[in-house]
Amino acid sequence: MNMRQKPPQQLSVRDLLREEANYVIPMYQRNYAWGEKEITQLVRDVIDYLPRARPYYIGTLVVFERNQSGMPAYETIDGQQRMTTLSLLVAHLRNNGIEGTADANRVGIRFESRERSQRTLDAVFSGAYELSDDGGLQPEDENASIVEGYRLIKRILAEQLKASRLDIGQFAGYLLDRVMLMRVAVPVQTDLNHYFEVMNSRGEQLEKHEVLKARLMAELDRHTDAQENQACLHAVWEACANMERYVQVGFTPAQRDSIFGQDDWGCLSVSSFDELSRLFVSQATGCERGPVNVSLEGILSAAEASASSRKLKKEEAEERQAEETEVPERFHGVINFPNFLLQVLRVMTREDVPLDDKNLLDAFDLHVLHRPDPVTHIKSFIFALLRCKFLFDHYVIKREFSAGKDCWSLKRLICYKRPGFKQRSVDYRNSFGIEVDADGGRDVEGAGQMNRRILMLQAAFHVSTPTLAYKHWLSAALDHLFRAGEVQESNYLAWLESVAQTFVFDRYVRDDGREYYDMIYTGEGKCQALAQSLTAAELSRHLVYGEIANNFVFNYLDYLLWIRERAAGREPDQALVAFEFTFRSSVEHFYPRNPMDGAAHLEEEALDSFGNLCLISHSKNSRLSNFSPGMKAEHYLNNDIDSIKQHLMMKAMKDAGKWDESVIQPHGAEMVEVLIESLAASQGNSRGLS
Repeated sequence: MNMRQKPPQQLSVRDLLREEANYVIPMYQRNYAWGEKEITQLVRDVIDYLPRARPYYIGTLVVFERNQSGMPAYETIDGQQRMTTLSLLVAHLRNNGIEGTADANRVGIRFESRERSQRTLDAVFSGAYELSDDGGLQPEDENASIVEGYRLIKRILAEQLKASRLDIGQFAGYLLDRVMLMRVAVPVQTDLNHYFEVMNSRGEQLEKHEVLKARLMAELDRHTDAQENQACLHAVWEACANMERYVQVGFTPAQRDSIFGQDDWGCLSVSSFDELSRLFVSQATGCERGPVNVSLEGILSAAEASASSRKLKKEEAEERQAEETEVPERFHGVINFPNFLLQVLRVMTREDVPLDDKNLLDAFDLHVLHRPDPVTHIKSFIFALLRCKFLFDHYVIKREFSAGKDCWSLKRLICYKRPGFKQRSVDYRNSFGIEVDADGGRDVEGAGQMNRRILMLQAAFHVSTPTLAYKHWLSAALDHLFRAGEVQESNYLAWLESVAQTFVFDRYVRDDGREYYDMIYTGEGKCQALAQSLTAAELSRHLVYGEIANNFVFNYLDYLLWIRERAAGREPDQALVAFEFTFRSSVEHFYPRNPMDGAAHLEEEALDSFGNLCLISHSKNSRLSNFSPGMKAEHYLNNDIDSIKQHLMMKAMKDAGKWDESVIQPHGAEMVEVLIESLAASQGNSRGLS
């Protein structure tokens, strides 16, 4: 070993934060950028490993040791986002006096030429943000991303610990002493600019789902009809792997017509893996993607070669796009392929398969490769993958970017023949409520209403759980579609609404919340809570600031209010009819906790009650948090509303000419009644809400 290069060092989080060393974040590193998704994943990973009682290796910290007298200084090349988040997490635990955190008493991070970042991190670690919302800093002296990360940590940790029924002290002890990082010092002669560029592109290496495909292919290689089965697996896998593209597009034209029906590509015309494999053989066209490797070594080599070339291909595509000003991809899915594989495995087995892709290989070992007769399980899974991708494409929302639009859509791909044209045309139409005729399709009167309701409810689910490992609503949707035979829009909507009620009333607003798997599979999506025994007082107890278990409570309420507005029998409020769910994760006090200009403080009971709370984006909460209700309403005059509940709060304030306890309490009571009435109506026990 080069004597000037230190061997890798294993450090616990406690070691990292109490050692006498500085970690310098150089200017070529981007600013702190982790948001809800990344922070939730980190917290969830620690919680998942905690019961195993063995160390959890959270990643590598790549550094360059600077020649500096006195305290060691490490230029951080890779791992600064994770390290900063861990520092904020420990600061939160320490600021709240959690036992065992007192010795994590210094910030080892030093931001090079970024004074705002340094001041903000120091203020967080000193506890200043526990005393005031602004940490004693002026806006121009504050790094908003670090503050937002700290606020997210406080909320997410509380939610995840409550959901897992874990004590914060257990979490802190495991985090500090059993969560490990590996510090790797690069040689002193390293070209840091080149090294950083290489580290930045490391996402192009072989991924878990590619390794999984190799394992499945290798298992098929040991049995009869290996080449035919491998070719079928390869074709289906590649057609399904692009979550931004409808699955029909991933096959050759001949395969498309045979698999999905020559008339409109609107159904699956095959019923098993073996039938699909025979179809490919009979066409004698293969997969049109080159030969299929039949050895594990060959598969991995090909995958590695493919991975190493992806960056160059991506750069070439970006250059072409810049030259030709091409439009971006039309659709963006709500999940990535590795997580989708786990969703399909859960749907196929109906077992409690973890949805976190860090468990991808273990899950398939347990449920497929280590089962008796693994080839049968592989075939079943690949056909389930094809079915689920077809159903996902047609009956699960996507983000659509076309003709200047950026919105949620729920559309199916159709193929049709126009009069006078030899070639068929392809288009996307609403999944429900459209008739297709000789002209290529026309809207029926009232069409799209059911489609819109399904779209809105799915959007409410999706934006409430941005973390892929927690998309249990998608499991519920796919399970229904997979077992439904013919998909009926009314049955599908009824199922999604039942699941929504179950999540809210059986988990989020009760002390002993049911598990997601139990609610969806064991309980078949049926809510156990009974409306006649659910009082407004009991529900309100769970709907106070700091106690609301999931933002879906707010989004589900907005969905109910949206339906109520559309069915009001009067000229609807267009701001509400046009409402669209977005990623809003900040619970705001409409009357602020710390009002500006010396305004009176509200009593805590009214301040933290459901009537004074609404859901908005983090960026707006940061800017508007201390504004008066009137100033907030003024801001929204020329801006889109963040939530329907918020819109109704502003309307109630305008009607009453004030926003205090006398207005907050009736508004809160009305919103609670809307929730209870939704449950009562579904159980045939309407409470007669006007």
